Amino acid sequence: MARNLRPILSLLLAVGLLLTGNGLQLTLLPLRGSMEGFDAITLGVIGSAYYVGFVSGCLLGPYAILRAGHIRAFAAMVALAAAVTLAYALVLSPFAWMLFRMMTGFCLAGFYLVVESWLNDRADNATRGAVMSAYITVNFAAITAGQMLVTIYPIEASGSFMLAAILASLAVVPVALTRSAQPAPITIVSFRPGRLYQAAPVAIVASFMIGLAAGAFWALAPLSAAGSGFSVEEVALFMSLAVLAGALAQWPFGRLSDRIDRRLVLLGLLAGATIAGLALFLFSTNASTLMILGAAYGALALPTYSIAAAHGFDKTSHSDMVAASATLLLINGLGSVIGPLLA
Repeated sequence: MARNLRPILSLLLAVGLLLTGNGLQLTLLPLRGSMEGFDAITLGVIGSAYYVGFVSGCLLGPYAILRAGHIRAFAAMVALAAAVTLAYALVLSPFAWMLFRMMTGFCLAGFYLVVESWLNDRADNATRGAVMSAYITVNFAAITAGQMLVTIYPIEASGSFMLAAILASLAVVPVALTRSAQPAPITIVSFRPGRLYQAAPVAIVASFMIGLAAGAFWALAPLSAAGSGFSVEEVALFMSLAVLAGALAQWPFGRLSDRIDRRLVLLGLLAGATIAGLALFLFSTNASTLMILGAAYGALALPTYSIAAAHGFDKTSHSDMVAASATLLLINGLGSVIGPLLA
């Protein structure tokens, strides 16, 4: 397995750096917004704005790759994301934050598009589940680390925004200096959701439903926990445990999906996540219960996108990897736009 991961280590390091900064924002923004007097509806709209930008990035990101190639498109998206991170501390306005979250979502969609198409260009059907699981493990481990950083500076200070921007900026370095070959340049951008649906309908439907649940969780779970009387440290620990459990569960479920039908693994995880989510809503009356149920939900819910995506990529040729990645991210992003609004 180490042989399969060696060519993508620089890419995984970049993912870790950028998403540590993004993980810090995930917990910081709802808490700082609440402190600034933003109500729950406003914070939900701000959360949805991220996914509006994300959807836009899924549509336009392939054109950036077409124009500049994978590495330069990656660098542009990361640089813009770092700049926007500093803007939150400069303009404490709900409307400005909606715009900033849209821009962040746009950049992260382009970032994920480059990374996932690159990873799947280096994988085959026998290793794709493990490769995607390694990527998602780094993803969630970085988000966990970022969420724990929220306690370093006071919520009302600007230090956390600066730290997130520094981490995002550093993500350019390993990819800019990599000696690993990037995927072949794409020559045409095409979205064929109908074609992918015909080949792998489960991947399309599951990506949307997973986005629906994830969008609500990321946007409103910290606010819900804080509103129930838990401290900032307990909220950070709750979110971190959920993400850490998801990171730890990625590898075994990814390997399992390489050995049996990915759809069966996905069905079992989604059923378990539904039960854990309901229990989290009904029974989280103290900190211990919140942490345990949050970890259970994370372990069951967070590995699902990588398995759904791997199933879709199994049915995709190498020449269509960018289009397939954009389609799955787009469908997932659409669900994530709706999720916070429904919640």
